[in-house]
Amino acid sequence: MRASLVLLLAALVIAVGAAPSDAQDAEAIRKELEQMRRRMEELSQRLQRLESQPTPVPPPAQVMPPSPPPTLTDLARPREPFALAPRRGGGQLLFDMGVVGDFVANVTQRSVDKADGGTFAGRENRFFPREVELSLFGQVDPYARAAVVVEAGEENPGGELTAALAEAHLTLLTLPYGFQAKLGQARNRFGWSNERHAHDLPWADVPNVYRNFFGEEGLRERGVEVSWVPDTPFYFEALVGLFDGDNEVAFGRGKLNEPLVTGRLRTFFEPGLEHGLLLGVSAAHGQTPDRLRSTLAGFDVRYKYTPDGWRHALLTLGAEGIYSIRRIEREAEVAAERRHFGWYAYAELQPWLRWALGARYDWSQYPVDAGREWAVEPYVTFWPSEFLRFRLAYKHTARSERSPFNDSGGNARLVDELLFQASFILGAHPAHPF
Repeated sequence: MRASLVLLLAALVIAVGAAPSDAQDAEAIRKELEQMRRRMEELSQRLQRLESQPTPVPPPAQVMPPSPPPTLTDLARPREPFALAPRRGGGQLLFDMGVVGDFVANVTQRSVDKADGGTFAGRENRFFPREVELSLFGQVDPYARAAVVVEAGEENPGGELTAALAEAHLTLLTLPYGFQAKLGQARNRFGWSNERHAHDLPWADVPNVYRNFFGEEGLRERGVEVSWVPDTPFYFEALVGLFDGDNEVAFGRGKLNEPLVTGRLRTFFEPGLEHGLLLGVSAAHGQTPDRLRSTLAGFDVRYKYTPDGWRHALLTLGAEGIYSIRRIEREAEVAAERRHFGWYAYAELQPWLRWALGARYDWSQYPVDAGREWAVEPYVTFWPSEFLRFRLAYKHTARSERSPFNDSGGNARLVDELLFQASFILGAHPAHPF
């Protein structure tokens, strides 16, 4: 407004400076100047009135009263976390289905083959289907989900593939106070590696410590497992399980009145947008067929570095360890105690989307027998696509004792193996966290 008045005054000065040619022109100019003067006075008065008015103050924001804390009834009321696939068309299934094929080739020395002392005992120097898996999984209703997994694989050289029920479990998602429960047959969530099927691991084989303490199939049991994720500023999960204890390597009692009890605590941190850290501790306690105590404690740590804008982790580091305390029978029915330990650590670098390089180091004692072994395994992985993967690895294993791999006269104290893995996915496949 003030800028307009200044421009108007400048125009008046210029107009006054121009001398009229005659009296009529001077009179006309005088009248115009008088009209412009009155307009300027009116504009100045309007400006003064506007400046004298108080600045309007916005009304104070309404403060919402704090919501009351949830009652016990609110916590116990079922919630609906999922919908039953409302966008699926007619005739479509309300669950997902997928097929996984995992094939492994093993090449090693003749002496190791004779002693059945390789990574895949009894299948040395063979190309065989380790896992052919059919998975059915999805929502039962808005409050529960379920999964059924049928597996077939070669256990004996040249033998027929026998299909078996690997997993069949129901998960209740909306129990009171934020609890969830899994019932049925499933891979126990002891540690990080045991929860995953062999084809989902970042290596061609299961780490030696898991094979020695739980067997090649891992800890897979029938029972119930309850988990709880409290409302905390960071992720934290606690779970406890009650199972039959059928695992023959670590337990084997197989009685629910003398059960296998497991527990796990797990947390996850993000020190920055590019870093992720997973920490966990696990425990399992049960009995052997002779009613002797068997207890295992484990830890796991896993770190990922994902640069900004990357679709995959550039660097992955991980380690796990298991400590076993087990009672055994000796001569004259005198019980003795074995305290043995095993662990592994690995690093994987994936500078390209389809290629990864890594290496794993294993060190493990045996749960009952004397002796120990260590192994180093470098590997390279190639993904032609998200659903197809090839992996090549070299594994060197050194054992302190020939036993128990010398029954056939072979020698498996020093083992060199070339491992090749080919895996494919048809259909859907559930994602694993971290």
